[in-house]
Formats: sequence, structure tokens, C-alpha cells
Amino acid sequence: MLLIIPLVLLLILKLANVWIFAGLSWWWIIGLAVFAFLWFEIFERILGLDKRKDDAYFEKMKQERIKRTFSKKK
Repeated sequence: MLLIIPLVLLLILKLANVWIFAGLSWWWIIGLAVFAFLWFEIFERILGLDKRKDDAYFEKMKQERIKRTFSKKK
């Protein structure tokens, strides 16, 4: 998400011809888009970041389910 927000902001500022961004080369925006694509499609999977987020979410759900189950029996 930290890559997408600057990408969208740069695109909007470039299209609106705002100040210094009007003269900004399109290659900066295209380069950032390519880097974001590579990050989310390749590097995140290689580093295992996508699975860690899923594992943490499912572990939290599991702990809440266990807590609810054992609190009802008392």
C-alpha cells in the first residue's frame, strides 16, 4: 500500500499539471508502477510476506474461537 499511494498521487499531480510534477517524466511513474507490480507479484511471495499476513490472521481467529469455546463451558 505504501507503493500504491505515491503512485496514484504522482499520476494525479502529473495529469493536473501541478507545479514541479508537470515537468516530471512519465518514466518515473511507469518505473514506480513496474516496481510496485514486481513487489506485489514476485518479491512479496519470495520473502513470504503474503503468507505471514494470512497466518497471523488465521491464528488470531483460532485464538478467539478457542477463547469463546472454553469461556462458554465455565
